Amino acid sequence: PVWGEYVPHAHLSAKNIFNAVLTAVVLIPSFVCAAYLYTTCSVSRPVGDACELAIKWPILFANVLFFANVTVGFWLIGLAQRSFWLIDPYWTLLPPLLGHLYQLHPLASYAPARSAIVLGLLWAWSARLTHSYFRREEWKFGQREDWRYSKMARDFPKSWWLLSFFAVGLAQQPMLVGISLPAYTAHFVAAPLSWPDVLAACGCVAGLACGFVADNELRRYMLASPRPSPVLDSGIWRYSRHPNYFGEQLWWWSFAGFAVGLGEWWMIAGTAFNSLVLATVTVMTEQRMLKNWEASRADKYREYMRTTSVLIPWFKFGKKKSRATPPRLSWVPSAGFE
Repeated sequence: PVWGEYVPHAHLSAKNIFNAVLTAVVLIPSFVCAAYLYTTCSVSRPVGDACELAIKWPILFANVLFFANVTVGFWLIGLAQRSFWLIDPYWTLLPPLLGHLYQLHPLASYAPARSAIVLGLLWAWSARLTHSYFRREEWKFGQREDWRYSKMARDFPKSWWLLSFFAVGLAQQPMLVGISLPAYTAHFVAAPLSWPDVLAACGCVAGLACGFVADNELRRYMLASPRPSPVLDSGIWRYSRHPNYFGEQLWWWSFAGFAVGLGEWWMIAGTAFNSLVLATVTVMTEQRMLKNWEASRADKYREYMRTTSVLIPWFKFGKKKSRATPPRLSWVPSAGFE
């Protein structure tokens, strides 16, 4: 296959079945390694470099597993298949799995109620996005990869085999391990539940609800025939250009609140990094839409940009300007993500 080529396949095709099995077994090396080290290494006197790594340095151990199994492993699979699709479904599965890696650690010490809330919220987030992903992919495995990877493959055809290791493989690690760090704090600080936990949990639920509503409104719009308007600007999309990602950001910053409430505020570093990356992607996505859409629809979207918040749902603002005005991104009242 050609890099970035969209080749649909049937549900019972050999390709779909193979990719489904691959998705189910690809993390088995990490499961086996963690289970072996957690059960055989002595907590009081870890023996050997592997035991010392697993017992004394839980976050470093999580990064080593991620690097070997996901960063390198998924990259090699992507090179073999000429498609880096596998990281997309695992984006929704790795954070709760990392949460359990910390929970099951031999030195973990935590309030059981907080652990249940944190892990329950992580799995609720995962279930929503996993359902949204496979619904969009027509319940198939590996039918397409992220458009950004396909674009880079076309832009750098000779060096993509190496560039992809950094752009697809290594780039995921600080984001996924980073945003999961509050789960480490929740399982290594045994303080009782308090009001910051309640506030963080409420924010997570609100983020999930916002993302759920926005994704369903977008899906109804995309499936409508004919579509009611050139641009989706009704429902919650009337007040935000990217309300699904507002819900996502509200979720992760609220999730980081569990660590802040336990006194480990530096655990928000991964959340902040992820937000910066998504802000960059927002600009790329909106520029791509304006470039690829027909002129009349692009003009409608420019008008939508001038009057609608990028991220936080907000009242309409600004006056309608001439369509001759050069396109620009409006960052009032908030920075946004796509």
